[in-house]
Amino acid sequence: MGWWLVNADTLAESRFVISPLAEATACLWTLEKASAAHPGEREWLDEHLPAYRARLAADPVTALLLKAARGRNWTADFLTPAPTGEGEPAFAEELARVRATPPETAHADIEVALRGPLPEQLRRPDLPERAAGLLEWVWTRTVLPDWPRRRRVAEADIVARVGRMSQGGWAAVLDDMRTGMRWLGGNRLQINTYDYPPRRIGGARLMFVPVTPRQAWTAWTAGRHYALVYPCSGALAEPGRAPVPEALGRLLGPARARVLVLLAAPKSTTHLVALTDQGLGSVGRHLKVLLDAGLVRRRRAGRSVLYYRTPLGDALAASDADARAARPPPTLRP
Repeated sequence: MGWWLVNADTLAESRFVISPLAEATACLWTLEKASAAHPGEREWLDEHLPAYRARLAADPVTALLLKAARGRNWTADFLTPAPTGEGEPAFAEELARVRATPPETAHADIEVALRGPLPEQLRRPDLPERAAGLLEWVWTRTVLPDWPRRRRVAEADIVARVGRMSQGGWAAVLDDMRTGMRWLGGNRLQINTYDYPPRRIGGARLMFVPVTPRQAWTAWTAGRHYALVYPCSGALAEPGRAPVPEALGRLLGPARARVLVLLAAPKSTTHLVALTDQGLGSVGRHLKVLLDAGLVRRRRAGRSVLYYRTPLGDALAASDADARAARPPPTLRP
């Protein structure tokens, strides 16, 4: 079991960070795996996987580099640098750190990932440049066109987790952040179920980095910056998941009904914008109508305002099937 010893000061100084490079890296791993977590991701793979495979087929050295850098349950450190936490970085700034890796460092990192010697074909000085070039291709071709929506999804995940922290503390946030991760108590944070030696990260900056694909990894830089990259919640990454009952859509209108359905758990306007792909103004108008009708309420959580359904809103948002099941059977007359 891999766990980190995180003292109270480090946890108090930890923060959520959005990283364009982490999003591009998560998309790279998804392309490499070629397996979709939900229908939306399947469509994305169908669109971009042929061009990705063609690119690697035309560049066998980079294809071998990627396979070696992924290693055995370990990714070469130079490929996934931890964000510094100094505001939201630009993709070019993060990529420059990968590109500036000394060749000997890249070689050593790959050997750690492989748990063995570097393949002869990779004993060359341009590995960091090749890795950066592939990440730049993934970002430009597959992520950047959709980055505004992906960014809203990540922001909404952060807002939801900060709201949960105000109710249940850090343990409530960490326990479901990624598979195998939970707070053990005694300053111990289990990060996965692998048999790795514990790490003491007191005095370092710890960051939590959401990505929209179902990917997760850890990263650190010179013992000063640590990052836990985790997938956004399923409801965020898969926005079409919550169906709108037909009758409710006819009553409120499909867009407003969708907002009500999504408020089964507290969400901010940013969260709702990410889930619905509606504009901020439209979501605000829907929320005002729902508030005036007594179907939702709101409360403040830190700097955010969270909206949630009232019992009346819960009853109205019930699916047609649930409503039919709740009705008593008809009385049969003799």
